[in-house]
Amino acid sequence: MHRLWLAFIPYTLVSIIHVVALSANADAVAAPTKLLLMPLLAAAVAWSLRATPGAATALLLAAIALSWLGDGAGTFVPFLPTIPMMMLFFGLAHVCYIVLFTGHLAQRRLPAWSIVYALWWGVLLAVLWPHLGGLTIAVAVYGLVLGGTAVAASRCHPLVVAGSVFFLTSDSVLAFRLFLPDAMPDWTSPLVMVTYCLGQGLIAAGSVSALRTRTCTDASRAVPA
Repeated sequence: MHRLWLAFIPYTLVSIIHVVALSANADAVAAPTKLLLMPLLAAAVAWSLRATPGAATALLLAAIALSWLGDGAGTFVPFLPTIPMMMLFFGLAHVCYIVLFTGHLAQRRLPAWSIVYALWWGVLLAVLWPHLGGLTIAVAVYGLVLGGTAVAASRCHPLVVAGSVFFLTSDSVLAFRLFLPDAMPDWTSPLVMVTYCLGQGLIAAGSVSALRTRTCTDASRAVPA
């Protein structure tokens, strides 16, 4: 198991470098390291699950790939509005996560405390509504999908649960930075990426751990007593 986590070291190191560069306003380092994050995370997942191909692995990698497109929306499709394209790519990533969590990784019934995510959506939308303009419907729908990911994750491995909370925190802070920029201090910029990197990394690690454990369990059951 210890060898498994070695695959995540490059992602962890680049995440730290990126956040430090962002905090220091070193755009020459922050910009390229941001686009390295998801490929490194995908490489860690692909290596860790190389013996566990299947729909669950494909969904996890698809979610990471779509997140990468969301991270680089301004770079990859500069001729289209950046914020709507970010929401589109990340929205599709969250759909992949929801299908992964509900169809492959769920370990328990939906906990009662997950109702807090409905409260989060209502409060966030109520606060931001006057500032959303033409993106009101898009942000409302994206919030539902994001909250749906967190709800679905609440049934999964503890690392997945924690990762979804960090991811939700990241997008919440980002929403305030985009639509209420005057209310957000400068330190919230690296906070967005700290919580984002933790969220994606923990979701990936928890998913890998759950899938590998399930594979080992299935293999042991297949061995005659």
